[in-house]
Amino acid sequence: MNEYLTIMKSELVLTAILFLLLFVKLGSRWKNESTLLMIQLLLLLNFLSGFFFNQNGSLFGGMFHTSALIVFQKNILSLAVYLISLLFADWLKKHEHLTEFFILMLSALLGMFFLLSSGNLLMFFLSLELATIPVAAMANFDLDKKISSESAMKMILSSAFSSGILLFGISLIYGATGTISFAELPALLNGSPLQILAFVFLFTAFAFKLSIVPFHFWTADVYEGAPMATTAFLSVVSKGSVAFIFISTLYTVFKPMDAIWYNMLMILSIATMIMGNLFALRQQSIKRFLAFSSIAQVGFILVGISSNSPEGLSSVIYFVLIYVFSNLAAFGVAAVISSRTGKERIDDYKGLYQTNPFLCWVMALALFSLAGIPPTAGFFGKLFLLTAGASRANYLFIGIAALNMIVSLYYYLRVIRSMFMEKNETPIGKIKPDMSTTLGLIICSAGVVLVGLLSWIYDYIVKLV
Repeated sequence: MNEYLTIMKSELVLTAILFLLLFVKLGSRWKNESTLLMIQLLLLLNFLSGFFFNQNGSLFGGMFHTSALIVFQKNILSLAVYLISLLFADWLKKHEHLTEFFILMLSALLGMFFLLSSGNLLMFFLSLELATIPVAAMANFDLDKKISSESAMKMILSSAFSSGILLFGISLIYGATGTISFAELPALLNGSPLQILAFVFLFTAFAFKLSIVPFHFWTADVYEGAPMATTAFLSVVSKGSVAFIFISTLYTVFKPMDAIWYNMLMILSIATMIMGNLFALRQQSIKRFLAFSSIAQVGFILVGISSNSPEGLSSVIYFVLIYVFSNLAAFGVAAVISSRTGKERIDDYKGLYQTNPFLCWVMALALFSLAGIPPTAGFFGKLFLLTAGASRANYLFIGIAALNMIVSLYYYLRVIRSMFMEKNETPIGKIKPDMSTTLGLIICSAGVVLVGLLSWIYDYIVKLV
């Protein structure tokens, strides 16, 4: 019993929090402020518990397994969810279904935890569904807005389509090898046409979840229609978890098919970076802007994954950690402005520095990091991704990725120019974020700077790998 409790500790703690929230919803009459404070404390406890009493091992005949690296990945996701509870406090306090929102979010997070610990394709599929379905309900949480319902419908349809493709791929894999176990599959993969077709279907399902071009069309519409908190969760937590399991699956299960998936990654990485950048250039909605920005960032993640090396794995995990702080800081500032003023267009940010210098500096730090400008952590994250990708000596590929970094500078700096340099006769009035949001913005800003400057963080990830 002790082995079960320690190996599945992260999942059990999250399940206990979920049950507690159900009881709170059914039996309490607390105000939203008190409920949110309790949830924030529980999420902080969940994050801190990830650093204690961890044990490596597997359960249920290899269906569930964990290691120090998997626990660290889960801790990154737990940190992101805790930051979301801080940054979007303004919107959350006003919502009549606050508790239900966190029940859905933590259910999706639980699915992501099981996803990272999956030991076979059946466990993988069930976990992915648990991680996806609650997010579709979260997308519809602006109950009085038609665009939110449209967002949820588009996500459900695209998720159903990708799930069907994934199931078909799993059935082909089982038909070609006779097993769905991650431990047994590598020895049975020989690159036959049926196995390649099965892999293409599995890859396509991952591409939908990660918004890899040409499977990215749902992303901007869903991001724009969903509440800002849901958009941040989709952009950071959902993408981060899928990136972790994607690289793990490629590096272990499908390692014998490396020559095939390297070419696929190279082509799709270039297409994803270029399309993300080109569409981000012409956006006015801050949500759509960050949506296409996140698509371009996925392209850089694929560069790191393509190396098929320990350096590639460590650089991707390090980059996702940086991405959590950078993207959530940007979404946090946008959420405060949207909640207080209802403004979500980049033109509305003109002259913002005149009235809200703190929000401007946080947004600037976040965008500098996303652009990869030193000394922010984003610079080191992209440097390590490109270095890992260059290990295969495909310098044309790395050169195109570097050129895309230069293109991204334009649209990130466009927002910063609007805030700091452009004049506005009627700028957004002074906004004083509440204590939770301010704390979240400070944590994200510190993370954007310190994760890059403190080299031991990257060294720690390298040791785990």
